[in-house]
Amino acid sequence: MKEIFLLKLGEIVLKGANKRQFEDKLRQNIRRRMKAYGNFDVYIMQSTVYVEPMDDEADIEGAWEACRCIFGLVSLCRCRPCQKDIDSIFDAVEAYLGDDLDCAESFKVESKRSDKAFPMTSIAISQEIGGRLAEAHPNCLVDVHNPAYTVYVEVRDLAAYVHGPAVPGAGGLPTGVGGRAMCLLSGGIDSPVAAYMIAKRGVEIECVHFFSYPYTSELAKNKVLELARLVTKYCGRMTVNIVSFTQIQEAIRDNCPEEYFTLIMRRFMMEISQRIAKDDGCKALITGENLGQVASQTMEAMAVTGAVVDVPIFMPLVGMDKEEIISIARKIGTMETAILPYEDCCTVFTPKHPKTKPTLGQVTHAERKLDREVLIQEALSGVEKVTVKYDDEAFL
Repeated sequence: MKEIFLLKLGEIVLKGANKRQFEDKLRQNIRRRMKAYGNFDVYIMQSTVYVEPMDDEADIEGAWEACRCIFGLVSLCRCRPCQKDIDSIFDAVEAYLGDDLDCAESFKVESKRSDKAFPMTSIAISQEIGGRLAEAHPNCLVDVHNPAYTVYVEVRDLAAYVHGPAVPGAGGLPTGVGGRAMCLLSGGIDSPVAAYMIAKRGVEIECVHFFSYPYTSELAKNKVLELARLVTKYCGRMTVNIVSFTQIQEAIRDNCPEEYFTLIMRRFMMEISQRIAKDDGCKALITGENLGQVASQTMEAMAVTGAVVDVPIFMPLVGMDKEEIISIARKIGTMETAILPYEDCCTVFTPKHPKTKPTLGQVTHAERKLDREVLIQEALSGVEKVTVKYDDEAFL
C-alpha cells in the first residue's frame, strides 16, 4: 500500500458539541493546501486526519511540508497502511522501518488498538511484533524504557498503520474558525510575528500597510509583501491593503508639534485600518506593539492611539522580550527578510524627543489643525489590494 499521512488533532478534540465544525474547517483547509501537490483524499476518523495520495503523480514531499504548517494539528506522521493481521503488520514494519531499525542501537514497539474487534490487545501486539523484530535485527537491542527508536502500530477501523516517531504540528486552531482580523503590517520583525500568533488561534488574517512614496521605496513595499507571503505558509492566502500615507505624514509635519508626530501618525493608521477592516468583514485589529519597546509603546501612548477605534485591538507581543519575538520570527522564516535595510514609513519625520506619556486631550489639541476626515478619505480612495499566497514567486 502507498504511504499516507496521519495528522493528529490538537485542542479541537476538546470542543464538545462544536467539534464537528472545527473538523470540517480543518479538512477544508487541508484539502485546499493539498491541491498544489496533486490529488489527495482527506478524511477524518477518530480524531485523526488521513491524507492519502490518490495516484503516483502526487508530490508527497511537498504535501508533507505543507501539512507541517497547517494550524489545528498537534502532531504528524508518515505511515504505511496494511491488512489487520499480525503477519501483515510485521511485514509492513520490516519493509517501511527496517532500515531505521538497522541504524538504531535500541528500540521498542508501542501499539494502539482502536478497533476493539481485533483479537490481540495492544500489549500483545507490541510483544509479538517486538519479539519478531528482535530476531530480525539482532544488533538493535530491546529497550522499553529509553529506546533510541520507537516503532508505532495503530490498529484502526479501516486498516493497521505502522510508523516511526511523529513530528510536531503547527498547533492552534484551524484558520477561519476564529473570524477575521486586520493586521497593521510594517517592514519590521514584530508585526509578521503578531499576525502569525493570532492566525494560530484560528483567525483569518488580512493586512494593511502604509506606504510613503517617495520617502519609502518600491523595494520597501515589496519587502512587506514578501513578509506577508512568508506568513501565508501558515495562515493561507491573504489580502494586503497598500495605503498611500505620504499626504497625511506631510500634513502632520506641517501642522502639528514635533513631539506628537508619531502619536498622531499612529492614530491615523488605526482609524484607516479600522475602516478598511469593517468594509472587509474584519472584527479586530492586530498590532505588533510591545510594551516599552519604543516611545510610542508606553501605556499612555497606546491608550491614545487606540482611542480612535471601537473594535478590539489584539497585541500578542505586548509582554514578550525581544529575543522571544526574534525566536518566533526565525521559526516562521520572516527574520531574514524583516532585517533587510529598506525604509519604513514609521521612520519618516521621527521626532527627536517624542512624547512618551501623552494624554488624549494633549494629542487631540496637537492635531486640531488637521482635517482628519478629508485626509482619511483621500487615503482610502487610493487603497491598492494585493492578494498574496505562499506558492507565489517571491517579491524580493
